[in-house]
Amino acid sequence: MSINYSLIKVLSVILISLILVSISKKIVGKLIFIKTNKVPIKRQKSIVNLISNIVRFFILFIALTIVLEEFGIDTKSFIASLGVFSLVIGLALQDLLKDLISGFSIVLEGLFSIGDWIEISSFKGEVVATSLRTTRIRAYTGETKIISNRNITELINYSMDDSIAIVDVEVSYDSKLDKVDKIINDICTDFSEEAGVKKCDVLGLNEIGESGLKFRLVVKSDFSNSITLSRKLKRKIVDTFNKNNITIPYKQVVIHNAKL
Repeated sequence: MSINYSLIKVLSVILISLILVSISKKIVGKLIFIKTNKVPIKRQKSIVNLISNIVRFFILFIALTIVLEEFGIDTKSFIASLGVFSLVIGLALQDLLKDLISGFSIVLEGLFSIGDWIEISSFKGEVVATSLRTTRIRAYTGETKIISNRNITELINYSMDDSIAIVDVEVSYDSKLDKVDKIINDICTDFSEEAGVKKCDVLGLNEIGESGLKFRLVVKSDFSNSITLSRKLKRKIVDTFNKNNITIPYKQVVIHNAKL
């Protein structure tokens, strides 16, 4: 009878702990949203992931303790004995502890969040997952890099502020500058209505080049949209110039035949 009771109790503890682990992220997410509803969504996700991992660890630890107690193992003595080995464990797990501490610092200081575009050690990409130990970054071309949190000593966060895409367009020397200037300004005004564009400015004539005159446009947007918007703007410029018979020059080499 006692064996059946112990077995039922152990199975119940395991079942309840698994249920709590599965719903812990949702519960933590709701609580975090209530407490931090003014915090950006991306940072909320990072905080939820971090706290959920901690909650899951404690749930499983408590469940394991109860199960061991039911099998007659003195968990109090076991836990007390951990103090004897704490120094040895600490030395053996130095890197893990550094990862955990760095993971806390990253989330609490808000260095980056899931969805941010960052650069670490010349690798640039979007943060797709964070945990106490590692950070996963996916590059624009699809590669995913997993970085230990302790190795994140310096980083560039492109998502903290708006990104600026610079587009230079060159016209031939025989172009009418007033006409070119007006068309470029019209292009920029129309492009300001494009989804994702926060602002489009024409800086005007920027450089007198070898084969033509260079005008500069600046588009402000989120970093995740900057590359796509830059390409769209370039295509729009080419199409508009072709319709208005404005020549985009190309480099030419002039060869003189010297008489010997």
